[in-house]
Amino acid sequence: MSPITERPRIEGDREQQILEATLQVLGEVGYDRLTMDAVAAQAKASKATLYRRWTNKVSLVIEALQHTKGPHETPDTGSLREDLRIAFCGDGGLDDPDSVAMFSSVLTAITRDPEFAEAFRRDVIGPKLAFSQQIWQRARDRGELREDVDLSLLEPALAGIVLHRVFLMGEAPDADVITRVIDQIILPAATRDPARPLPTANEKDLS
Repeated sequence: MSPITERPRIEGDREQQILEATLQVLGEVGYDRLTMDAVAAQAKASKATLYRRWTNKVSLVIEALQHTKGPHETPDTGSLREDLRIAFCGDGGLDDPDSVAMFSSVLTAITRDPEFAEAFRRDVIGPKLAFSQQIWQRARDRGELREDVDLSLLEPALAGIVLHRVFLMGEAPDADVITRVIDQIILPAATRDPARPLPTANEKDLS
């Protein structure tokens, strides 16, 4: 049996150019209509060059998405509020039009292409979730959170609320909106005791 060899890498700037061309085509036509031919034409490369490095468009698009801009280190300001603001505002954040457009361009593919959906959740969303989980775990370690708070519900809530406004309400998010969601929804849910029910008539008489 012959040894398994890795696919040859396209070195340095040329690889980056192809990944950038992939994102450009993805943003213009969406995942469903993206082809290796279209990316090769945008990158001024041969299709054979692409196939020497990437087996198909799933692997190409996933790697391109992994190279999108965003913070490289988890913020650690000592405050959950500021960590969330830094992580979700600015380059690669929820108010970055390019990032929102990239997510929009693959939204349909997630529901239609199981192979792409699995790779996207594992290799693109997985690291983003780990990034967010570290912010929340640090806040818990600092004692900022209620003991009973369910992080599995709260960790994705900020992105869910903002993207709901984007895709269902047609509102472009900005740093102010994201901050208000943090201040008025996320932090109260995470750091304050749940509201106590109003006392009944009998309880009032006993007080």
